[in-house]
Amino acid sequence: MDTESTHSGYSNRSNRPREQSRRERRKLSSKDSSRSERSVIINSPYGPTQASPNHNSEPLLEVPTSVTGDEAPSLQDDNWGETTTAVTGTSELSLSQEEVVGLGKRSEDGLGQGCRRYAPLALSLCVGLLVLATPLAFLVLPAVLWPARLQACGSACEGLFLSVSCKLLILLLAVWAIFLRQSRASLPRVCVYRALLTMLTLLLTISYWLFYGVRILDSQDEDYQGIVQFAVSLVDSLLFVHYLAIVLLELRQLQPCYSLCVIRSTDGETRYYNLGQLSIQRAALSLLEFYYRDFPLHNPALLSASKHRAAKHLAGLKVYTVDGPVNPAGSGGSGGSQVGGQSRAMISAAARRRDATHNELYYEEADHDRRVRKRRARLVVAVEEAFIHVRRMQQEEQKASPGDVMDVREAALAIFPSMARALQKYLRTTRRQHCHSMDSIQRHLAFCLTHNMSPKAFLEAYLSPGPTLQYGRERWMAGQWTLVSESAVTSGLKEDTVFSLRCLDFSLAVTVKSIPYIQMTEEYVDPKSHKFTLSLQSETSV
Repeated sequence: MDTESTHSGYSNRSNRPREQSRRERRKLSSKDSSRSERSVIINSPYGPTQASPNHNSEPLLEVPTSVTGDEAPSLQDDNWGETTTAVTGTSELSLSQEEVVGLGKRSEDGLGQGCRRYAPLALSLCVGLLVLATPLAFLVLPAVLWPARLQACGSACEGLFLSVSCKLLILLLAVWAIFLRQSRASLPRVCVYRALLTMLTLLLTISYWLFYGVRILDSQDEDYQGIVQFAVSLVDSLLFVHYLAIVLLELRQLQPCYSLCVIRSTDGETRYYNLGQLSIQRAALSLLEFYYRDFPLHNPALLSASKHRAAKHLAGLKVYTVDGPVNPAGSGGSGGSQVGGQSRAMISAAARRRDATHNELYYEEADHDRRVRKRRARLVVAVEEAFIHVRRMQQEEQKASPGDVMDVREAALAIFPSMARALQKYLRTTRRQHCHSMDSIQRHLAFCLTHNMSPKAFLEAYLSPGPTLQYGRERWMAGQWTLVSESAVTSGLKEDTVFSLRCLDFSLAVTVKSIPYIQMTEEYVDPKSHKFTLSLQSETSV
């Protein structure tokens, strides 16, 4: 153990200058790239977890190479159909000074994200409490400060009290429904309309307080009915401000005005969405919600085949010297011409092999489709046999005593090995084995058995890829998205606006097109124009 620690210490000391130089080059490259484009960050409402780390240097679907203790069974490999052995043990973990500093920075980033997430909600809560407490303060202060000098107003004040209480209750519910909702995401910039409404509410409240202090508190006005009417006017003004907030924040964006084309950079998956009058950052947030609902799960394994084919094609290309090597002995020109002819023949053979690449692609895709159909047939048969076995077990359990009845979870664990190998081979062939873990398949199997579903219903989740949200959050959840736009993110959508949303593995390119103006005209058709007469001649044979 001592020798290993000393060797690791020497290696860390020798590698520190190299790591420092690499960090300096990365900083310089990041500064150069940040000058050419504007980028802001949209954080997800869920905090960073172990499965979705919020680091710029780690991929989304990366699995740690070393696992300690109880974490080993939770991480699944691709061979869960062949073996399910969990190996536990102890390992030694050494942290350098730079890594300790990195952990401190991550905790600070998490604290900053929490503040950004809950700061708008706290501000809205404070403004709402101030707005609701102001009319009550207008009514209570005269009764506390100069109660003997107030004039009795009788039933008129009681009716106004009832009106104020009902309006305040409505305003409380309206503010809770619009402003006191938990934010779905942390936007990079403040919403312009929300900030405008907050400032308008504060200015209105402060102006009422100034008028109340000058005209009522200083002079100790004795007309209590006028004071109550003053409080009622404040509540009415606040209700109108809330109506304006509904129009600007909710109703204005309902009418579709723009058609947005969203393209994923890796596989070219494309979707089209219609949105209303929104800012760029609000439109980006809506598109991310649509992305998790409509786009299929991003699968980097599907892109490895084309990359392997391209690398194989490039490896087959060679460069030759057409003129041949220079003969220093001066043996004549016949040898050089012969070498040149051989080089030209080899180049033409390489060109013919390059032209035959499409044939290789055709036969490769045909073989892949054949293997997929074969694996699918084996999987369907295995699952149907397993479900038949379950039904047989249910019939036997009805005859057995109540103490011998098997739980649904136990039944799922009992029949899972009979279909595990066929399911694993099919997922490997379709390159979706990383999307489904053994625990998730067993939970889905138990769910299907609980609700008495058919084998086809169980297989539907694996035969056809579903949307992103149907998989576990550790498979797709990105810690943060970066919004890259040449225009200000608080500006509204316009014709030919282009922006992109980037995460660690891919990006979404968005193009904005305005919905054209449609002009419709009316054409009147006279009902009499459809009438006609049929004349029959006498010589016509019937």
